[in-house]
Amino acid sequence: MKKPSAKIRQEIALLQDQLRQAETREAERIGRLALKAGIGDIAIDETELLRAFEELAARFRPDRNGSAEAKPAGSSAANGSLPLPSGAIKNSAGEA
Repeated sequence: MKKPSAKIRQEIALLQDQLRQAETREAERIGRLALKAGIGDIAIDETELLRAFEELAARFRPDRNGSAEAKPAGSSAANGSLPLPSGAIKNSAGEA
């Protein structure tokens, strides 16, 4: 027996609410971690910060074979660091 459209709409509304709640939990988790890491104290354009987050996500996103993507030996992701935003100053230890 097929479901009536009203029942399908009700299920969609429930799923949309669950999605909003899941996204809120994820955003709060990432936000807490970013603040712990000191991201809140950095003066950076949102576009640059988004790009850095995308690079970080790509570093940990599995490839099609189910394993983490291998980065070339010279890439910043391979040596465990992320590229610094433009205008960042390195200290003598090579840290920003």
